[in-house]
Amino acid sequence: MFSDLDGWLRARADANLFSGVVLVRHGAEQVFAGAYGWASRRWPIPVRMEMRFDTASITKLFTSVAALQLVDRGLLSLDASITGLVDLAGTTISDAVTIRHLLLHTSGIADDADEEADEDYEALWIDKPCYSVTETRHFLPQFVHKPPNFAPGEGCRYCNVGYILVGLAIEEITGASYRDQVRRAVFGPAGMSGSDFYDRREPAPDVVEGWEPVTEDGRITGWRQNIFSYPPIGSPDGGAHVTAADLVRFLQAVRAGELLSPELTGQFLTPQVRHHVADDGLELWHSFGLAFVRYPDGTLRNFFKEGVNPGVSGIINHYPTAGLDAVVLSNSSEGAWEPVAEIRRRVTGS
Repeated sequence: MFSDLDGWLRARADANLFSGVVLVRHGAEQVFAGAYGWASRRWPIPVRMEMRFDTASITKLFTSVAALQLVDRGLLSLDASITGLVDLAGTTISDAVTIRHLLLHTSGIADDADEEADEDYEALWIDKPCYSVTETRHFLPQFVHKPPNFAPGEGCRYCNVGYILVGLAIEEITGASYRDQVRRAVFGPAGMSGSDFYDRREPAPDVVEGWEPVTEDGRITGWRQNIFSYPPIGSPDGGAHVTAADLVRFLQAVRAGELLSPELTGQFLTPQVRHHVADDGLELWHSFGLAFVRYPDGTLRNFFKEGVNPGVSGIINHYPTAGLDAVVLSNSSEGAWEPVAEIRRRVTGS
């Protein structure tokens, strides 16, 4: 199935179309692993498998598990109003918005940059320095006064900042910073020893830099680093730095019931809300961070979480029929997607 994948990926790396890592495992067995391209285009430094990549929105999985752990402990209810946990007085956030709504993308609250409306997240930082947003509460002015898209529970629209509010609830309940809570309650128990939240302004070992191609007439003429494209350190909606192996450890730990109770493990791994139906009949569903793809007959093809930002793209994918976990992490916003599609084609035939 993957015998010639290395050559395919190497050809894309040689053409400047892919820089990153690919890891496929069947349980504890490593089926495929490969590292390609440059971790820094300034020097340059080649990518290695053990390097840490900015995972963008994949971080939402860690936020979700950290919140559900508080539910397991009886410290938080999925149906608790976010305004009863976080001071949102004078904002447009309704008292009817619950933790469940926020985790399932059914809150209706406006995003700071609406991905489904093709708004540009990078444009947020033209007038506001990205380096001024380093704590969870710093994100609030970007969205809490915008009118909602719909009433809570009456739709499903992907919303990054819903996870910002969940992160604030985690901080209120635990008395710890969001990052410290995830380090202690998620990364540690899952055995994610290579993962952390790194400030891109500071030196750290084996942290891959994000770069975007500069093009002219369809040709790559140079590269631009993403240091001014979004805040410098990860937050509840994105930006944790994780190795490919640690992402597999995380998803396997969740499936094994090592991070959540049996009840919440089952809910986490079960489609909860249908997002949309594609032209080919494939259905996209959400649970608490994960997305699920169902065939028209209702059977599950795969479940995943992806992330993308300028200089960042990646995915953790599980194919239940084949029993495979597949990770692709890249340090450009377009780099991951063709390898992701190629792996899916080899596993599912579609």
